[in-house]
Amino acid sequence: MSNSAYKDHLGRPLIAVTGMGIVTSLGQGKEDNWRALTSGTSGIHEITRFPTDGLSTRICGTVDFMDVPNVASELSFSLADAATSEAVAQAGISGDFGGPLFVAAPPVEYEWANRFALADEAGTAGDWDNAYDGFLEVLRKAPHPEFTDVALFGGVAERLADRYGTRGLPITLSTACASGATAIQLGVDAIRQGRTDRALTVASDGSVNAEALIRFSLLSALSTQNDPPDKASKPFNKDRDGFVIAEGGAALVLESLEAAVARGVPILGILKGYGEKADHFHRTRSSPDGGPAIATIQAALEDAGLDETGIGYINAHGTSTPENDKMEYLSLSTVFGEQLPQIPVSSNKSMIGHTLTAAGAVEAIFSLMTIETGTLPPTINYENPDPAIELDVVPNVKREHAVTSVLSNSFGFGGQNACLVMTAEPA
Repeated sequence: MSNSAYKDHLGRPLIAVTGMGIVTSLGQGKEDNWRALTSGTSGIHEITRFPTDGLSTRICGTVDFMDVPNVASELSFSLADAATSEAVAQAGISGDFGGPLFVAAPPVEYEWANRFALADEAGTAGDWDNAYDGFLEVLRKAPHPEFTDVALFGGVAERLADRYGTRGLPITLSTACASGATAIQLGVDAIRQGRTDRALTVASDGSVNAEALIRFSLLSALSTQNDPPDKASKPFNKDRDGFVIAEGGAALVLESLEAAVARGVPILGILKGYGEKADHFHRTRSSPDGGPAIATIQAALEDAGLDETGIGYINAHGTSTPENDKMEYLSLSTVFGEQLPQIPVSSNKSMIGHTLTAAGAVEAIFSLMTIETGTLPPTINYENPDPAIELDVVPNVKREHAVTSVLSNSFGFGGQNACLVMTAEPA
C-alpha cells in the first residue's frame, strides 16, 4: 500500500481493529455470541441472583455462568478480563501490550450486604436509622482493604493494566450508556494524535443487583412484562414498555492501519469515525426533538468522511423504551431522509438486553462482525411494529446482506450521546 492508503480523508491515520473479545448473557467469546445472536436466541431470563418478591421487574440479562464472587466489581473485572484475553490473543499480542488502556466501567458503591456487615461490626445492625452511620463509622476507625477494593472506581482498569502490561496511567470513564463507545473514541484519538500505534479499549458492566433494579424501576425505565422473559425486550414495537437490564464485557484492540499491516495481522474492520454530543435536556430523558442525537449522528458521518448515502446498516441504540425508540427514529429520519427506508436496522438489545456501561463496545463488536460475515442480526419480538416508526427493521430472523459500513448508536442517560462509524478494510 502507498502511504496515502493508510490515511483518512483528513490525512489522519486510519484505525484498524485487530482483536475483539466479548461476553454477554448469550455466552463467552465471539463465536458463541454470534451464533446465538444471529439465530435469534435471547439471553433474558428470570433473576436468580437475589430475591425479587414484590418487585415489578423480575427479569434480566445477567451473566450467571462465570464462577466469580457475587460482587459487582469482581464480576465487572472478570467480564473485562475474559473479553480482553480474547481480544489480545486474536490480535497476536503476547507479553506486555505496550499501549494505553481506556476502560468504561460502571459507577461503584458498597452493596447493601457489605454495608450491613460493617454496620453489624459497629453494633448498629437492624437499626435502620443508624445502620449507614455505623457503616461509615467502622470505615473511619480502621482500614478495610477488602471493602475499599470493591468500591474503587478505577479498580478494574488498574488490575487490567497490571495483567496486560499497558502503558501509562489507565483511564477509567463513565458516560452512562455511551461509555463503551466513548472508550473506543478515546483509543481512536490517541492513535490519530500520534501518541501511540495501538490502544486497548475495554467496557464492562456486572452491576445488576437489587438496588440497581429498584432505582431503574423508580425511573419507569424497565420493562415489567416478565412472562415470558425472552419476549420483554421489543425495540420499535408498539407495545414496548422499557428496557431489560443486563451485563456484559467487550474489548477491542485498535491499531493504526499502517502498524497493523506491518505486523501482518488480519484486519477485522476500520473505526472510520465517531461523533459525540452532550444533551442537557434532562437527567434521564433525551431531548424529544432529537436535536443532540441528530448532531451526534451528523458528526460521526462527517468525521468518517461519509454522507447519508454512505451507511449500509444501522445498529440502533434500540432500548425498547417508549420515548428513546421514538427519539432515535426521529433522529435517523432527519439525518437520512429518503435514504432511510433502504438502510436495514437492528437492535441487539432485543436479545442481550441493555448492557449499560458495556453496550457501546458490545454493539461495536457485533457491528464489525456484521461487516465481516454479511449477516444482519435480527431484532426479535418484532411482532407489533409501531406505525409511527418507519424503519427497515430486520424482523425476527437474520438477513444475509453484504454491507461495508455500519453506524452504531449509543444514547445514554444524562445526555451522553456517542455514535461510531465502522467500515470494511480499504481495498
